[in-house]
Amino acid sequence: MQELKHEIRAIYTDSTVTVYQAYTPAIGLPAAKSGRFPSSWKRERMTWIKPSFLWMMYRCGWGTKEGQEVVLAVEITREGLEWALEHACLAHYEAGLHRDQEAWKNELRKAPARVQWDPERDLDLHPLGYRSLQLGLAGEATRRYADEWIVSITDVTELAHTIHEHVRNRDLEAARQLLPVERPYPVADSLLAHLRH
Repeated sequence: MQELKHEIRAIYTDSTVTVYQAYTPAIGLPAAKSGRFPSSWKRERMTWIKPSFLWMMYRCGWGTKEGQEVVLAVEITREGLEWALEHACLAHYEAGLHRDQEAWKNELRKAPARVQWDPERDLDLHPLGYRSLQLGLAGEATRRYADEWIVSITDVTELAHTIHEHVRNRDLEAARQLLPVERPYPVADSLLAHLRH
C-alpha cells in the first residue's frame, strides 16, 4: 500500500495561517467578539488546532456536537505555527523515527506541542488518501497561542451549517463553492522531518 502523503494544507497569507477550533457558545461567542479567548478558557488544558476546515467539520459534526457548537476560524502568525512545529513531537511512537519507545515517551513529555496526521475528509466526511495536520498545544505553546500568535478570531458556524445543508441536499457543487480554499503550506522539509513517518 502506498504511504499516505503528509502535507499541511491551509488558508494563509504572507504572515498568517488560519486554523480551526470548535467550542461551547460560552467560550466561542466571546472569543469571536473580542478576538481573544475568555478567562473561562483553560490554559492548562491541551488545545488542538486544525488547518483543515473539513477535518474540523468531521470532528465537530458541522458544529452540531455537544460542546462544539461554535466553529472558529483562528488566524495566527506563521511564526507561531512554525515555532509549534519545530518544538512538537509526533503523538505516537514510530519505529525508525524515534530511537525507541522510551526516547519517544521522554520527548513527548517535554514537548509543548504534539502532531497527529489524520486522514483528510471529503464533503461527506469520508477519509481521503492523504493526511492532514492536527496540532496539539500545551504549556508554553498554549500560552504563546493565546497571548502572542492570535491575529483574529472569526465565527464561521453559519458557513459550516450552510455547507452542511448543501451536502444534505446533495448540491455538492454549491457546497464546494463555499469551502475555504486551502493550499499546500510552504514549510521547510527540515521543520517536518521529525514529524513525518
